[in-house]
Amino acid sequence: MNHIVRHPSLRATLMQALATTAVLSALAAPGIAVAEKADRDKPTNVEANQMFYDEAKMINTFVGNVVLTRGTLVMHAEKLIVKQDAAGNQFATMYAAPGGITKFRQKRDGGKDLWIEGYAADRIEYDTRTEIAKLFKTAKVKMLDGSRVTDEVEGEFIQYDSRAEFYTVNNTTSGESKPGSGRVKAVIQPRTKGGDDK
Repeated sequence: MNHIVRHPSLRATLMQALATTAVLSALAAPGIAVAEKADRDKPTNVEANQMFYDEAKMINTFVGNVVLTRGTLVMHAEKLIVKQDAAGNQFATMYAAPGGITKFRQKRDGGKDLWIEGYAADRIEYDTRTEIAKLFKTAKVKMLDGSRVTDEVEGEFIQYDSRAEFYTVNNTTSGESKPGSGRVKAVIQPRTKGGDDK
């Protein structure tokens, strides 16, 4: 049984933040939406222990303590692979180190200290063609107002489909929930007037 969580603030900002995992949108597709509008005009910087670029296959691979920054966006992974098709669509995968996590954090528009964070123990994938983001294994997405968590979803698998505008949170990494495989969790804080209620 799939668990669908509809929440406009999570929906909009997760899609925007993960759109930049299409990575290097500055390297190949400037103008991809990001959580903070000012970030789109910033250069993308990637640091890693190694980089490989296969121009014929249009695959860029960064390996070893990868840190990507673009404005307020900061992404960490052990390995980052970005594939691009002939139409310019990108498919990015951020991999965690064994026993570690891959993560991102980005400031959101709408307030002076609003943030989104995402974590996964295996990998985070994003496809610019389908506009679907997937977080695998012990996945979590948090919305923050300063250090205060305003909303949070977690499960073994989180998929966000920006075209259909919904999350699916499952208790297995296969993308389907199975009895006895654990539980999914969502924490949605009450909204206050003038608070993070987008």
